[in-house]
Amino acid sequence: MDNKEMRQIIIDAFNFRHATKQFNPDKKVSDADFQTILEAGRLSPSSIGSEPWRFVVVQNEEMREKLREVAPGAIGKLETASHFVILLARRNVKADSEYFRHMLTDIQKVPDEKLEDMVKGFTSFQNDNLNLYESERSLWDWASKQTYIALGNMMTAAALLGVDSCPMEGFKMKELTKFLEDEGVMNSEYFLPSVMVAFGYRKEDPKRGKTRQSQDEVVEWVM
Repeated sequence: MDNKEMRQIIIDAFNFRHATKQFNPDKKVSDADFQTILEAGRLSPSSIGSEPWRFVVVQNEEMREKLREVAPGAIGKLETASHFVILLARRNVKADSEYFRHMLTDIQKVPDEKLEDMVKGFTSFQNDNLNLYESERSLWDWASKQTYIALGNMMTAAALLGVDSCPMEGFKMKELTKFLEDEGVMNSEYFLPSVMVAFGYRKEDPKRGKTRQSQDEVVEWVM
């Protein structure tokens, strides 16, 4: 396959993808395809390699039914989607936190002699450059932004596989947080819900084609 064919496959996938409001409940995404979608999220880039996310895949029907009360934006998707995912964002991702030191030493295998210099450099980046330490919310918002990179990659991978998706922010933060804690799938000391996404196969084709601003309206070249 040459680059021209690959470019067309990519553009076709983006034209195929749309925010599917209702899925065909009788069609399920295969395990192999969904594992590929999850891997696209797991392998996504994140600022300073923080990976401040966790993906909660909700397949339990009773739990989905309860979610309708705290995530009204997901009504219609919860009942019909093949797979439903809640992306959580980690709360404390300061460069000198226990979690981030774990990422550097255990995951990224940074040598001991370089660890403190890296922690110092990333602390300066977070605090001096981005002002993330001004509030707990600022730091969490930064982590939440990272989850949207994973979200986008998961939806793109799905589209390339011919799988539909729908991203959602329509949830009540306090109520969903309590619900996930009560269900034992999240500890709010470490995580908060960031965004949701449903996967499956559309019940019917969209009534109109994709509507977007032209490239001239959204791109500015600085030569």
